[in-house]
Amino acid sequence: MSDIVVSVKNLHKSFKLPTERAWGLKQAIFNRLKGIKGYKEQKVLNGISFDVRKNEFIGIVGRNGSGKSTLLKTLAKIYFPEKGSININGTLVPFIELGVGFNPELSGRENIYLNGALLGFSNKEMDAMYDEIIDFAELRPFMDQKLKNYSSGMQVRLAFSIAIRAKGDILLLDEVLAVGDAAFQQKCADYFASIKGKQTVILVTHDMGNVTKYCTRAILIENGKIALDGDPEKIAKAYKKLWS
Repeated sequence: MSDIVVSVKNLHKSFKLPTERAWGLKQAIFNRLKGIKGYKEQKVLNGISFDVRKNEFIGIVGRNGSGKSTLLKTLAKIYFPEKGSININGTLVPFIELGVGFNPELSGRENIYLNGALLGFSNKEMDAMYDEIIDFAELRPFMDQKLKNYSSGMQVRLAFSIAIRAKGDILLLDEVLAVGDAAFQQKCADYFASIKGKQTVILVTHDMGNVTKYCTRAILIENGKIALDGDPEKIAKAYKKLWS
């Protein structure tokens, strides 16, 4: 039986960027008759292909605009490709935009149950993990306050603490290791060290320290294509050369 849990084949994704605005219906019709699109197509992913094996910890790196976050969001089915295929064997949990679904008018306690429901947990399951969530987030004194009174760091800590309860087979991470203050970042780092080799992880990051520390493999993306795929140390050096 194959141990490949993610298979990406010839992935293409582009976005339409407006170049000029049609002022009114008459101008829109004129532009259409003249073949003026009013937008240009930006190619973001241009034939990406790779496989991920069970329990690999893969770092996806590249300069801003290289396509790495678009790739992650396509894997998470936030975006859909124009061409190519993605096959996933297992449950996938994206840590891309922590706190999506939070309601600022509800208390921290209420938002835990709300976010848990969005992740597919029942009230009974949330009851069982409630103390673990708030202890990890270190927010017990604030649970009855409305979320709008939380600092951004507190909100991220709460969201992350809820998100890691979703025990998926494959984790998608977009710079999640940088959440919260230094002490909480260390707690997050300890968590990811504990799952290394036990879960499949795909991490998009600019932090080469995290790539060399956690990743068993890395992929460098340039202009929507895979430039290098292999040893994290070599990929980290190649990434740093892009800025020299």
